Order: sequence, then C-alpha cells, then structure tokens
Amino acid sequence: MGTIVNVIVVTDHEDNAHTAIDTAFVKMGALADELSTYDENSPISMLNREGILRNAPQSLLDVFTRSRRLSELTDGAFDPTVMPLLHLYQSYRETATLPPQSMIDKALKLVDYRKIVVENQTTIRYTLPGMQVTLDGLAKGYIVDAGVGAMEAAGLTDFYLEAGGDLMVRGHRQDGTDWRIGIRNPRSDNLTQMKSIGLSDKAIATSGDYLRYFSDDKTVHHIIDPRSGFSPIELASSSIVAPSVVQADGMATATMVMGAAKSLELIGSLPDCEGYFIDKSMNTHHTEGFFT
Repeated sequence: MGTIVNVIVVTDHEDNAHTAIDTAFVKMGALADELSTYDENSPISMLNREGILRNAPQSLLDVFTRSRRLSELTDGAFDPTVMPLLHLYQSYRETATLPPQSMIDKALKLVDYRKIVVENQTTIRYTLPGMQVTLDGLAKGYIVDAGVGAMEAAGLTDFYLEAGGDLMVRGHRQDGTDWRIGIRNPRSDNLTQMKSIGLSDKAIATSGDYLRYFSDDKTVHHIIDPRSGFSPIELASSSIVAPSVVQADGMATATMVMGAAKSLELIGSLPDCEGYFIDKSMNTHHTEGFFT
C-alpha cells in the first residue's frame, strides 16, 4: 500500500499473537495486490485499462459497493472516478505549471461515479470510454479491517493495527486504559505536541493536504473536489472516528471536500461517528462527542 503498517498486541500468549499477526499480513497483502492501482497487473488496473472486468474479485466488488453508497451519502463529494484529474495534477508537480482550464474541463467529463456499473455481482464496467478510478480513499481502510478480522478470528482482544494513519484499536492497553491516538497539526512536524483522544473498539482515519501535495502552499494536493476539478480550499485535515476503518477512511476523504459546516452536520447524523476538522487558518471544529 506504499505505507508502513504498525501493530501492537497485548496478550499473555506471544506465540499465538505472532501467528495471528502473520495471518493478518498475508490477508492484507493479498487484498493490496487486488486493489492497488500502482500494480499494472492488478484487477483494478486491468479494469482501468479495459473499461470492463469480468469475474471481478469479491474485494473489488465490495469496495465499489461501499464507494457507491459513500458517493450518494455525500452528494458526490466522494467520487472514485477522479483519477483523470489526479493524473493532470501529478503532471503539474513535475512541470510547476497548472493544467489549463480546458484540460480540467475535459477530465471532468470523465468524472461520474454513476457511470460505474456492477452486473450480476461478477462484472464491473465503465460506461464512459476513458474513465478511470482510484480506490485510495477506501481501499486502505478496507484492507486494515480485513487484518483486524484476521486477528480477532485468532482470539486477540486487545490490539492496535494501523496503516498510514488509518487504524483500529480493540480492547485496551496493557495498563487497562484506552488507547491514546494523536491528531497531528497539519502545519507542524512536531509530533510531540498533538491533540489526543482515548479510543477503544473504534477506528479513526485522517485525510489532509500536508503529505501528498502538488504546490508548496498546499493549495493543490491529492484530494480533488470531483465537482469542480480543484482541491478543496477550506480544510487542512479531517479526522473521523467510526465503527470500521473503511468508513472512517472514506468519510475523512469526503469531508475534506465538503468543508467543516456540512461535515459536522453529516457526521452528527451518523451513528457512532465523530469528526475533528482543522481549516487552513488552523481553526478547529469538532462534533460534540469527539473528545468524550
């Protein structure tokens, strides 16, 4: 997945823990092979090349189903078909020249999650020639959830599993307290001074403009508003607590696009979800229960 995975297990049975961790990594690795757009031989890469994929793996069908629901829930703020726009901005990073409006408009014509069709739960097809998707806003969370499931199946009850900032905590730390999770300041590399929350049996994921950006001022970054073709201008980071990592992962991306006000309203309506948002002026906004 192009990131580091961290695991902490609290147990009296070390051998069983190592076996469970190995099983989880095998499961996560297999899913990463299926869902990665960085591997030209993966099913998702084949779909992007051909516009159709028959006998799609269940993981891809699952993520596309979740993606559709999230797109509908957020009125299109989340849309996996932004890949043509990402390609444009990646070229900007190399040339330091913004794509012209005409090219952005051309790419926008290929952005529409409703043009992804799943047929008979076996075949995925794009109805727009040239359409491509990226599952980066959901796939990592889906993969981490699978790792969590493997560790739970092995009987582990107290652990921390994290990949690139998207994580799940189960049970408690060795001293019996909740796991402490830090919320990074998006404009500081000082990781010793962070807001933190206590979590147990919850997932949290953060999206932001500060790790993968195409302009030095971070106004152009890897999160694109699929409706305008530009990076959203309000938020610098969005952190979502949710029952699953895939839900937290997807909502963190979507709320970066939506902005604080709409995100607070949406997250407040979802069961067992909380949100914490930092705008580009370093003002903070959060749901009532985020720090409780």
